[in-house]
Amino acid sequence: MAASERVDVYDSVSERKGKKNKNTDDSDLLTVPDGWVEPAFTRDDNPRGLLEESSFATLFPKYRETYLRECWPLVQKALSDIFINASLDLIEGSITVSTTKKTFDPYAILRARDLIKLLSRSVPFDQAVRILQDDMACDIIKIGTMVRNRERFVKRRQRLIGPKGSTLKALELLTNCYVMVQGNTVSALGPYGGLKEVRKVVLDTMKNIHPIYNIKMLMIKRELASDPELRSQSWDRFLPNFKHKHINKRQQTTRKKVKKEYTPFPPPQPESKVDRELASGEFFLREREKRRKKMTEIKVKQAEVLSRKQEERKKAFIPPKEKKIIKKCNKAPVKDKLDIEAIKDKVKKAKNKKLGAPAVNQSTLPPTGHSKKNKMRKS
Repeated sequence: MAASERVDVYDSVSERKGKKNKNTDDSDLLTVPDGWVEPAFTRDDNPRGLLEESSFATLFPKYRETYLRECWPLVQKALSDIFINASLDLIEGSITVSTTKKTFDPYAILRARDLIKLLSRSVPFDQAVRILQDDMACDIIKIGTMVRNRERFVKRRQRLIGPKGSTLKALELLTNCYVMVQGNTVSALGPYGGLKEVRKVVLDTMKNIHPIYNIKMLMIKRELASDPELRSQSWDRFLPNFKHKHINKRQQTTRKKVKKEYTPFPPPQPESKVDRELASGEFFLREREKRRKKMTEIKVKQAEVLSRKQEERKKAFIPPKEKKIIKKCNKAPVKDKLDIEAIKDKVKKAKNKKLGAPAVNQSTLPPTGHSKKNKMRKS
C-alpha cells in the first residue's frame, strides 16, 4: 500500500470516529436508565459448570469463635443455595470456601469470599449475607497505617463514629450502606455508588477533615439528584467550598524583615567589657575597691526591693475612704411675710378671755360671823 493510500484510510477512520463522538453524549453512556435491573445469572447461561475448583480462606480472631459457631448452620445454608462448600476450622481459626461440580456462577465464589471476610471482621450475619445479592458489594478500608500516633488515630476513629454513633448513622442513611468500624478496618456493605462515598468520607476523616463537611455535601447532592433538570448539569456552583483554617507551622508566614538602607560602610564595632571599664575608670581600680563597689550596688538594689515590698504590705492596712452620708432634713416651710392683723386679733381675743374663777360682787355675799368680830374690834 502506498503512503498516499494509507493517509486516505487514516482520514476516513478518523472521520467515522469523529461522527460517532458527535452523535453520542458521554452523560448518556454514564447514566443508567430509571427502573433498569440487571438480569439474574441462571444455569441456562452456563449449563456445563466450571472446569476447575477454586477456593479462598481467611483467618478470624479468637473473640469471633463463639459467634461463628452459633451462626455457622445459617452460613452453610446460604452458601449451599449457590452451590458453595464452606468449612470452619476452630483449631487454626480459619474459614474456607470452595466451588463444587454443581456451581455454575463463576462470580459466586467471589461473593462467598467477601462473605467470610465480613464475618471475620465483626459484621453480623444478617448484614453480611446481603453480599450474595447481585446489586450489593463490599469494601474493607484499612485505616490502621494512615495515622502514626495511636492517640490521634483513636480520636479520629471516634470522630467518624460520632457521639452515640450519630455520625455513622447519618452516613449510612445518605449512602444506603451498612458501615462497621472495628479495630484497624472499616467494613462497608451496599451499592457501588454508596461505597465510593463511604471510602471518601473515611479517608478524609483520617486525614483530619471532619466528616460533617462531607455529610453536608452528600445532603446537597441528594437534593440535587431528585431534580431531573439538574441531573445533566454541573453541580459545582451549588456545592460549598470549605477552606482549611488550620495552617501548618512550616507553612506559616514569618514576620517580614524591614530592609535597612544600603551603606557601603560596615557597622560600628560593639564596645567590649574592657572598653567600658576604661571609659568609666573601673579598670584602674583595685580588686577590693571593685568588690566594694559591687556590694554597694547590690545593697542599693536590695534596699529598693525591700522598700517596695513594705509599701505593698502597708497597702493592706490602709482603710478605704468612706463616703459621707448626707441626711435629708424636711424643714418647715417659712412664710416670707407675717400677717400682722391676724396677730393683733389673737391678742385681743386673749385679753377678753377670763382666766381662773369668775369675779364675785360684795353686795351679793351673805353675812358671816367674821364681819361682827371685825366691828367689835373697831369699836
